[in-house]
Amino acid sequence: MSESANFLKNPLSLFDISGKVAIVTGASGAFGALAVQVLAGAGAKVAAVAGNLEALEQTAANAKALGAETLSIQARPTDEKVCDDIVAKTVAAFGGVDILVVASGKNDVSKIVDMAAERFLDVMDANVTQSWLMAKAVGKQMLAQGRGGKIVLMSSARGKLGHPAGYSAYCASKSAIDGITRALGCEWGDSGITVNAIAPTVFRSPLTAWMFEDTERAREVRKGFLARVPKGRLGEPQDLAGPLLFLVSKASDFYTGHILDADGGYTAG
Repeated sequence: MSESANFLKNPLSLFDISGKVAIVTGASGAFGALAVQVLAGAGAKVAAVAGNLEALEQTAANAKALGAETLSIQARPTDEKVCDDIVAKTVAAFGGVDILVVASGKNDVSKIVDMAAERFLDVMDANVTQSWLMAKAVGKQMLAQGRGGKIVLMSSARGKLGHPAGYSAYCASKSAIDGITRALGCEWGDSGITVNAIAPTVFRSPLTAWMFEDTERAREVRKGFLARVPKGRLGEPQDLAGPLLFLVSKASDFYTGHILDADGGYTAG
């Protein structure tokens, strides 16, 4: 058996990230908190980054309860200095960076004729500029280390599809994330750094909890939405956990510049 085929003796070793160092921004949000727990549970050392201190401390406590080495950094990746500082604190604590998960972002729903340009730019800054800045800061560190790395950005089904309810800013921002993912996947293709994105549709979180309720409004909204979802249900947190673990592990070494649709087939039809 060749050296490259040794994984066949233990295929699960492809998903082993124990001892890897990860940074997760937006760690107080639904996907960010999930990412911290998934990475911590899989044995990574995690730097959890968020602006909301109370929620950040809860996320970090959950990770520590899993036995993970965890660093809490209260910050939002709003400029180059902040992003470089996040990386520096992580390196000082854990000796390097192997994984970046950008889970920070926002939405602002409004018809375009009612939306001030400042609101549009605020969404673009939170979703696009901050993702780009974190990728730049972590990418510099990974290139200097010379051992590759994994970067996962947060896209959405709305990166491919429009929405009639006033999503011009959000859709534009997620299309931009798809573009950054592909561009950096090409730019860093020969460096061992992979850059991919997860593109979910609606999944269970505090913001979407009402859609899962047994109320007339929720049933009506679900009926219209699920008519386009081949799997016939809304997303659950574990539907994002699997793709995330794949994209941050050796199992995805040949995947880069890829947008993984975690949407139950929503964008397939």
